Amino acid sequence: MRVFSGALATETNTFGPMPTGVASFNDRGYFPAGKHPDHMLYFSGPLWAARLRGAEHGWDLVEGMVAGAQPSGTTTRHAYETLRDELLRDLRAALPVDMVLLGLHGAMVADGYDDCEGDLLTRVRAIVGPDVVIGAELDPHNHLSQAMLTQANLLVCYKEYPHTDVKERALELVDLCAALVEKRIRPTLAMVDCEMITLIHTSRNPARAFVDKIQSLEGHDGVLSISVTHGFPWGDVADMGTKVFVYTDNNPAQAVALARQLADELIAMREQLAPAYPDIDSALDQALAFDGGPVVISDGADNPGGGAASDSTFILLRLVERGIGNAVLGPLWDPIAVRIAFDAGVGALLPLRIGGKISPLSGQPMDLQCTVKALTPSLVQTGLSNTPTPMGDCALVEANGIEILLVTLRNQAMGTDLFTGAGCDLAQRKIIVVKSSQHFYASFSKIAAKVIYADAPGSVALDLNTLPYLKVKRPKWPLKP
Repeated sequence: MRVFSGALATETNTFGPMPTGVASFNDRGYFPAGKHPDHMLYFSGPLWAARLRGAEHGWDLVEGMVAGAQPSGTTTRHAYETLRDELLRDLRAALPVDMVLLGLHGAMVADGYDDCEGDLLTRVRAIVGPDVVIGAELDPHNHLSQAMLTQANLLVCYKEYPHTDVKERALELVDLCAALVEKRIRPTLAMVDCEMITLIHTSRNPARAFVDKIQSLEGHDGVLSISVTHGFPWGDVADMGTKVFVYTDNNPAQAVALARQLADELIAMREQLAPAYPDIDSALDQALAFDGGPVVISDGADNPGGGAASDSTFILLRLVERGIGNAVLGPLWDPIAVRIAFDAGVGALLPLRIGGKISPLSGQPMDLQCTVKALTPSLVQTGLSNTPTPMGDCALVEANGIEILLVTLRNQAMGTDLFTGAGCDLAQRKIIVVKSSQHFYASFSKIAAKVIYADAPGSVALDLNTLPYLKVKRPKWPLKP
C-alpha cells in the first residue's frame, strides 16, 4: 500500500489581535517533505501513526510537509496559500497513492478562506480522484463543514479535552482508512448540528461519562467511529458550533439514529458541561479561603492556545494591589522583558515593565521592581499527548512575593515542568495562575489541591454574547437572537 501523509494546522481566533503569518508556523513547527523529526508532534498524529502501522505492514509511506502554528488571529492569505500549495505539490509528486492521511485542525481561517480545511480537502480530492481514501484527524474545537465531510472518506476528532489522545485517535483513523482501502468496511456517515456552542471539559462529569459511553459503542454492532465537534467559539464563521457525527459500516439508518440520539443527550446536558467562572477577585478570595494548596487558577481568557496574546496583566494587577504573595503566574509572553532579564543576569534587581503590550485586552503594562530568580535558555515543556512544546528563552522573576514566568515563544501552560524546569518550586506556592483554558489540567491536576476557572478580560472571552459575531448561523445557544 502506498500512503501519503502531511499536516497543515492552526486554530484561528478571528477576534484575536495578531495575524498568523508564515513566521508563526516557523516558530511552532515547519518541516518540509521528509524532514519530520523522530517523535510525534501535536499536529502530526496521522503521520506518526502511519509510520507505526507502515512499519508493521510494509507500507510505502511518503511524508509530505508538516506545518503547525500557535493559535492566533486570522491567517494571512499568503501564509495559507503558500503552505497549502507546498503540501499539494508534495502530494502530486507522490502519486499514485492508495491513501492520504492528513493532520488538520478544523478551525483554520485565512483571509479569503473561512473554511481552510474544506478548501484543502477539496483540492486533495481533485488531485487523487474519487477512488483514493482520504482521512484526516481533527481537533474537536473545529468548524465542521459540509465540504470537509464530503471530500474526506473518514474524519476522526480527539475525544479528550485536555487533548491527551492525539496518538490513539490517529491510530484509529489510520486503521479505519486501511480497512477501507482493503474493502473490509464501507463507512456510512450521519451528522447532527446541535445548534449550540459549549465548552466540553472531559475531565469531569457529565462529559466524562458521555465520552466513555461513545467509546464503548465504537467497534461493536457496526459502529465504526463517533466524534463530537465541540466547536471553537472564537471563530466567526458560518459553520461554528457543536456537532455529532457517526460512521457506521454500510448502515446509513443506524448512523442517522445514533447521531441524533447522542446529539440529543449532549443538548440535554449543555448547561452542566462548563465549570463555574468566578470573576478575578472572587477567584482569589476562593483560593485564599481554601485550606491548603497549591490552588491553580486558570486565566483562560488570555490563553494563547485560543489565540490570545498571553501578555495580559489583569490578574497580576489584582495580586499586587491586594498584596497577595506566595504566588506564581505564567507563561507571560514578553520577549523584551526576557531579553532585559538575560542581560541583567541571575540575582539582579531591576525595574521591569511587564506585559500589557499587544492590545487593550492585554491590560496595562506593569512597572515592577523585579529580582531575576532564574534564566533558562530554550525551555521545553511537556505538551499534550507528551509532545515537546518549546517556550524559547525564559526568565523567572519575582516581585512583591509573586514569581512571574516570562517566555519568548507564545505557548500555553500544559506541563508542570513549564515552571519546575524554570526553577520554580510549585509545591511551595499557595496560588498558581496559568494562562490556559483547560489543557493545563492533565498535568496540573496532579499537584493541585483545588482548581478554579477565573472569568477575566481577554481575547478568549468567556461571555460569548460580548463577541461581535457577523457570520455564525443562528439559533446557536447560548447566543442571543
